[in-house]
Amino acid sequence: MLACAQTKLPDNGSFLLRGGTIHTISGPVIENGSVLVRDGKIIGVGRNLPAPDGAQVIDIAGEQVYPGMIDSASRIGLEKSTEQGVTDAQELGLLNPQLNPVDAINPETDFIPATRANGVTSAMEMPEGELISGQLSLIHMNGSNNDAITVAPKLAVHLKFPAIETMPIPSRDDIDDDEDEPATAVDREPVPYSIAKKDFDAKMKELNDFFGAARRYMKSKAARPDRRYEAMIPVLEGREPMFVTAVREREIRDAIAFADRQKIRIVLADAYEAYKVLPLIKSHNIPVVLGPTLSLPLNEDDPYDRSYTTPGALYKAGIRFSIGTFSAKSTRNLPYQAAAAVPFGLPKDEAYKAVSLNAAEIFGLGKRLGSVDEGKVADLIVTDGDPLEATTHVKMVFIDGKPADLRTRQQMLYEKYMARPDSKD
Repeated sequence: MLACAQTKLPDNGSFLLRGGTIHTISGPVIENGSVLVRDGKIIGVGRNLPAPDGAQVIDIAGEQVYPGMIDSASRIGLEKSTEQGVTDAQELGLLNPQLNPVDAINPETDFIPATRANGVTSAMEMPEGELISGQLSLIHMNGSNNDAITVAPKLAVHLKFPAIETMPIPSRDDIDDDEDEPATAVDREPVPYSIAKKDFDAKMKELNDFFGAARRYMKSKAARPDRRYEAMIPVLEGREPMFVTAVREREIRDAIAFADRQKIRIVLADAYEAYKVLPLIKSHNIPVVLGPTLSLPLNEDDPYDRSYTTPGALYKAGIRFSIGTFSAKSTRNLPYQAAAAVPFGLPKDEAYKAVSLNAAEIFGLGKRLGSVDEGKVADLIVTDGDPLEATTHVKMVFIDGKPADLRTRQQMLYEKYMARPDSKD
């Protein structure tokens, strides 16, 4: 077999993956199947596909082919990678719908190769902030500059829905820190109700006033453009959803009521207590992006497996959902976030959908990404087993039909120090 980093494709980018087991995700598994790719697109999937003139044949007998995984909420490339670095994930100010994270991503971050080598080929970049923090953009895990990694520059606008937080929730940044005891909600100092309610009321007023001003701007189209209001027009017209972070039950209910009043589409994000309002979410046909399955319970009296059982509960309720890491450092662990839900009621096929096809469909990209089908972008991974298993090795990764380098900084350091000469006494 040809190693992915060493695979040299013809000038037309045509190649045929032949003899593997093809997991299309959108349909049945194809044993001893083939995938034909040309110019970055899948142009054939099935058995006994002939190799066109000029196409390179890559023998993958005994291997598995899957669509590349998609992290539905990530900050990879936006976060600092050292204690001395600065972060571009957190925006100042309450209302910044015009900000695009692609402008701030560092495509040279060491986190991207490590993530790519684990089978994750795309990530939805999500800026953070106090209220409306910016736009969501989909990027590829391959490319030397910001333009090269961008798949879709604007797919949604992020809103952190106001909440009366008397017991603050730790950020994913705190949870990701390399500490012996990760932060939980019960570790934080409580906030007096009067202060939390005052902050909630102020943010709700800001939010309602801003939506009102954006609607007036859309109708009048003032001669002097305002980038903040311009960014809201696709949301107000229903062409783009708002990506609404709403963790607890009350926030979820309030967010849905707000969406009804404003007549906008929303995607619920990091909805930890979605299991409490399944009929409400289902009746409004709202998709959900869940946070990491491998996380501690949010509330002191929650069962230990609360995060593990929620994906299965959403699946049984017929709610479309995907899984995001909401992190920079942990995007590489996306497959294991999906795998952890399988023993707790989520079928294995649905677990992989949660990090591939469902993610693409939630953001309106289901015709371009997320499965191994003709006409879709050739984001493919070749493995020696189930990618959700930690023991599986990713043998090849193709992003946009191009072979991706699977070397990581960790691997290069390992090889460097293993090659040291033995010390002599």
